[in-house]
Amino acid sequence: MLGTSLLGRLRRRDPGDAVLRRAARLTLVASLVFYACRYGAGNPVLATYGLFGTVAAGSFAQLPGPAPQRARILITSLPVVWALITVGTLLAWSTWAAAGGMLVIGFVVAFAGVGNPRLVGLGSAFQLFYILASFPPYQPGTLPQRLGGVTLAIVLLAVAEVVLWPDPVPVSYRQRLTDASDGVAAFLNATSDALADPHGGHGGRETHREQAYGAVAGLALSRTPAAWAPIAAGARDRALRICASALREVLAEADRLAADGPPAQTTDLPAARLLRSCADTTRAAGRSLSPGTPPVDLGNLDAAIGRAEGAYPAGQDGGRAVPDVFRLCRDATALALADQVRVFAVGTRVASGSRPDDGDTYSGLFEYARRSPWTLYWRQFRAHLAPRSEHLHSSLRLAVALAIARVAAGVLQLTHGFWVLLATLTVLRTSAADTRTALRPAVLGTIAGAIVSGLLMFVIDEPIVYAVALPFALMLAFGVGRLLGPVWQQALFTLLLTFVFAQLGPKGWRLAEARLVDVVLGAVIGVLVGVAMWPRGASHDLRRNAARYLAASGVAVEQTVQALLGGPPPERAFHRVGQRMILVDSSHCQYHSERHDPSSRRVDWDAVLGAGHHVMSGAESLLRRNPPGCLAGWPPATALLRESAGELRSAYDDLADQVEHGRPSGPVPTPPGCVDELDRIRPLLGEVDSRSSVRHLVEADRWLASLADSLARIHPPAPDSADRDGKA
Repeated sequence: MLGTSLLGRLRRRDPGDAVLRRAARLTLVASLVFYACRYGAGNPVLATYGLFGTVAAGSFAQLPGPAPQRARILITSLPVVWALITVGTLLAWSTWAAAGGMLVIGFVVAFAGVGNPRLVGLGSAFQLFYILASFPPYQPGTLPQRLGGVTLAIVLLAVAEVVLWPDPVPVSYRQRLTDASDGVAAFLNATSDALADPHGGHGGRETHREQAYGAVAGLALSRTPAAWAPIAAGARDRALRICASALREVLAEADRLAADGPPAQTTDLPAARLLRSCADTTRAAGRSLSPGTPPVDLGNLDAAIGRAEGAYPAGQDGGRAVPDVFRLCRDATALALADQVRVFAVGTRVASGSRPDDGDTYSGLFEYARRSPWTLYWRQFRAHLAPRSEHLHSSLRLAVALAIARVAAGVLQLTHGFWVLLATLTVLRTSAADTRTALRPAVLGTIAGAIVSGLLMFVIDEPIVYAVALPFALMLAFGVGRLLGPVWQQALFTLLLTFVFAQLGPKGWRLAEARLVDVVLGAVIGVLVGVAMWPRGASHDLRRNAARYLAASGVAVEQTVQALLGGPPPERAFHRVGQRMILVDSSHCQYHSERHDPSSRRVDWDAVLGAGHHVMSGAESLLRRNPPGCLAGWPPATALLRESAGELRSAYDDLADQVEHGRPSGPVPTPPGCVDELDRIRPLLGEVDSRSSVRHLVEADRWLASLADSLARIHPPAPDSADRDGKA
């Protein structure tokens, strides 16, 4: 009955048997390598590095993607593994030399993940390879055996990933984007039908709207496993993030378009035709993300946008031309929607490997796509070599903690000193709160495992028993223990290490005692360093970087409006938004690996990240159709736009301050509807004879309104509602 209950519990925690499959692969490879090297070749060094190579690469390394991709990552990582083991072996002659190497390698390995957070999982494995090799005895002559054992383990593990019980491939982020684009296209078609025939029955539009919003909400990084999320610094992952943000804006513009109707429902065929073309392009662009599909052709959409721009009504008769001015509002919104569809389409082309044309729109938003991958990664590294970068903080914190642990293990002459560093690596997290959380299971599990191990070794002193039981210990440690929880995992891992070292060099029950002392020492070092060095973690860093990002976006908005009124172009402001975007992107990715504090949980971080995309893409589209200085000769319009831009910048600054300090939200800025906007601009329309000036004013005013709507979506809800959400 107990066994049945335990099996049912394991199945509930691992419904697809993914953890047990990985544990079975690891057990088979580790057992084969260890038995072949220890008893077949009779070489303990070969066996030690073969077993720990399997454990490090198979358990500590969290690799992204399907099985073939994980296998390629393992094989291509071999040169780095060889280098780390070589350096560790050569520096093992001195405690201080090994600790200095640990400080440098610990920082470099941890900081290298800034270019692709999905590969951060390799960092712990790389650290372990250096740690194991850097401890006495100093035996450079055994280097070929060490490298041979690790190479054998990693190659066999890569083969096992592909041929032994491969994990089912989950739905990729690209496929989810494709599905979301189909839903958005269906909603745009329904909206187009409503514009072409406002008196017809359009009951299905709300259904399409709910489905589209549900599919786009699923694109949030918070809902995507880190191994599959587009969070790397490369052009393709950046483009996928922009695509998701563009789809959110398309939905928002579609809702705004439906709300911008005149008092009497009238047919709007030009806007309906433009939306139909937008729907076709959205669907085709999403499907172009599938492998083997050619990039989407933007010709039809560009032609439709050109026809819509040419069909703008004059709207010159001031207050008497109310229907025409309503059309101006609606057409400006339809063009803004088409611009976001074009952003999405260009993003899919970049994500598929194409480069934007030299004269293409959105040169600022997709400027990175013209750079080489090494240039992009270097920019990412350089952006994080800043005093306030959380990646820099966490890398320095880990390097210092491991170096201190290495010095302590060497000075105290601990027999199995690498257990000290392993405990430090296990306990230390990016925030002090998470470090304290990891401490309890590490210590309790080690105590329990050490007690059981000591009793076992006191009663059973035959290595053959531990050799026979090794596969069971491996399966328990990496399968059952992982499913039952951290305490069980740590206890069973302690038991596994006892089984291994009982075969490599029997030391009796004192081996368990040494393990307990080493783990407690390593845990204490990890906690002390975690509390002393930047203990707040990524959530604090995310709030600060998001605040700077929002403030820079507000400046870019104001300078874009100033450019329309005859001021200088806003290139520097756009560049500053792009720099802030790099830091807030990285903080956002690390934030999801931590416990979330209540003030951070009240913010829609995906909307915050999309704010800069909306500012930059909207500003570039606005300046393309409305050249700089186009409203310089219209003083009343100048005063109105400056006032609106100033209010919007203040709203950005206010929100930035609230996000950074986690204070309760103030009043949410309410985006004006079309009727309110008409009341604002109607008195000005009779003062100018130029049809284009009216268009410029309406487009600028509608852009500012759409940004106010974006702010309303970013703004934290009231604290009481957030608390209810957190408890739900």
